[in-house]
Amino acid sequence: MSKQPNAIAFIFARGGSKGLPGKNIRMFAGKPLIAWAIEQANEAEGIRRVIISTDSEEIAAVAEQYGAEVPFMRPPNLAKDDSPEWLAWRHALEFIRNDEGSLPDVMVSVPATAPLRRPIDIEKCLKCYSKGNADVVITVTDAHRNPFFNMVTIQTNGLVELAITPTKGISRRQDALEVYDMTTVAYVADPKFVMTQESLFAGRVQAVHVPIERSIDIDTLLDFEIAEFLYTRGN
Repeated sequence: MSKQPNAIAFIFARGGSKGLPGKNIRMFAGKPLIAWAIEQANEAEGIRRVIISTDSEEIAAVAEQYGAEVPFMRPPNLAKDDSPEWLAWRHALEFIRNDEGSLPDVMVSVPATAPLRRPIDIEKCLKCYSKGNADVVITVTDAHRNPFFNMVTIQTNGLVELAITPTKGISRRQDALEVYDMTTVAYVADPKFVMTQESLFAGRVQAVHVPIERSIDIDTLLDFEIAEFLYTRGN
């Protein structure tokens, strides 16, 4: 019988959101936003622990109430507006290495801002990663715009140009190079890769497609209201 990989899910939820203050514990469909991520991670097959990385005592208390572990607090210098989350990933993994004596086999990031995901979305990312062809697995969905067709830049002289000029004229979006939006549904990564590289795309990256109705990322009040509408319609 093959040994199950040691996969730990982390939810990185700092307290200082400016786009939507208090969003990580804002009530969404009867539960704090972060509770959805905790429950989805706990329900996903293959996840051994669910750990919160936060600088907020309030977020920590809510997270523990819904069954997550908060074995450490994130340092303030890793919880600023401009703090790279990659460094928060490293900080969390360093804690596990010190606590358990080694890094986990697999690191999973389950952002609190995508409450419409399902546990199967996390499981698909783990399955993709288990094939051994990627350092990181991300989630993507169908793009709303295409830089080869209907995304533009405005030049200093006020004239507008396509964001990326195609090699030949494109009259229909369907003829443009297919592109996808990255989502915050889930990330699965090799902990050794995270500890030794400087960015997600420094290695081999593969993607799992998520339906657009499950991929919304809440950053503003409008995002929150759209997510609530989609949740209500879906239920």
